Amino acid sequence: MISKEQILENIIPKHVAIIMDGNGRWAKKKGNSRIFGHKNGVKAVRDAVEAAAELGVSYLTLYAFSTENWNRPKAEVQALMALLVQAIHNEVDNLNKNNIKLLVIGDTASLPNDVNSNLNLAMEKTAKNTGLKLVLALSYSSRWEVIKAVKSIASDIKTNKITPNDIDESLFQQYLETSNMPDPELLIRTSGELRLSNFLLYQMAYSELYFTEKLWPDFRKEDFYNAIYDFQHRERRFGKISEQLNNDN
Repeated sequence: MISKEQILENIIPKHVAIIMDGNGRWAKKKGNSRIFGHKNGVKAVRDAVEAAAELGVSYLTLYAFSTENWNRPKAEVQALMALLVQAIHNEVDNLNKNNIKLLVIGDTASLPNDVNSNLNLAMEKTAKNTGLKLVLALSYSSRWEVIKAVKSIASDIKTNKITPNDIDESLFQQYLETSNMPDPELLIRTSGELRLSNFLLYQMAYSELYFTEKLWPDFRKEDFYNAIYDFQHRERRFGKISEQLNNDN
């Protein structure tokens, strides 16, 4: 297990994204309901957020609820929404204590009113914080995001705000939910699943992927350190070859 002292301070990813997976399986192993797993996943969120803040990560994006998650049993979705409201309410003071700013991406209009109210209040209360930006991906999916961006671009072309010739990579990124954020350099996924699950697909074109067998409720600071340590010992070529990178240095 890697300790914080083994992390190189000059190679910290600016943006880390996490797919928090395994709550249901963790609860099932203990003979409890899935929501029991979700409740116990809150501790893992705290540990990941604190570890990211301590290491100097600028953005930490957590895949908290996907657009596909609306298809889960109604009772589980309702319990998740209630848990979300409670967690946001309980964590605001801790976020402010640690100078953490809360942000949200996703189709927030589809969330219940009480969830949006608590989110907006929490974002307002943490808006002046200058440390880690904690980004919750709620009712989010990449396909939803890309379609939304294309519709917005089409609308702006129709009203002559832009022309088709204006469209390039830079302009397209301005229409994404993450327009004001750097792309994730590292993705962490727990529970041993080896897929991206419709999460930040455009943004993760060159992200390093780190998979762990740990179920999310068991994820701790040391597991976050392990992922960062692994990231720091990879060669990121971006289409180049090793010799070119060495010459650049």
